[in-house]
Amino acid sequence: MRPYRLGIDIDGTVTCPTSLLPHINEQFGCNLVLEDIKEYDLTKAFDVDEKEFFKWYRQAESVIYRTSPAQEYAKNILSDWQKSFELFYISARGENVFDCTVEWFEREEIPFDHIELIGSHHKIEAAKKFAVDCFFEDKHDNAVDIHEELDIPVLLFDTPYNRFPIPEGVIRVNDWNEANEWVQRLFSIEQATS
Repeated sequence: MRPYRLGIDIDGTVTCPTSLLPHINEQFGCNLVLEDIKEYDLTKAFDVDEKEFFKWYRQAESVIYRTSPAQEYAKNILSDWQKSFELFYISARGENVFDCTVEWFEREEIPFDHIELIGSHHKIEAAKKFAVDCFFEDKHDNAVDIHEELDIPVLLFDTPYNRFPIPEGVIRVNDWNEANEWVQRLFSIEQATS
């Protein structure tokens, strides 16, 4: 048995934070880029009726999730980590997209031990239930709340929509290589990435 368990968000963490933008731009006639997204709520970045946006999103989400590119280095680093860590993905996605989520992980060859789709951004209970030793997130308030509630390190993947102050114990990283460096320091496990 591997000694540590990592809790990992999917969207904006394993997948690129830009994954939604081509779909939004096509549907709503926008030209949004990541730097335009200053809040986690995407509807704040352009003129759209929230109800219309969420109705579209519900219809489009399986296509969006199937076509989301993985972040650079994620596959190699997560593959290396699987030798030393259990990889538990905890996502706000709903159970309705479980099959396409698993298919995406298999197609992208990104390893997993467990995928938990909770249908909400409130991940503390799931992180507690699965006794994760560290968490990886892109949503600022989730990162802070998980760290403060569970007293575990949380690595926050930097994006324009999460650049608010963070407490000690929440560690801002720019990419998976930086995340890997922190994990090696935090857990003193020798790893080599390919």
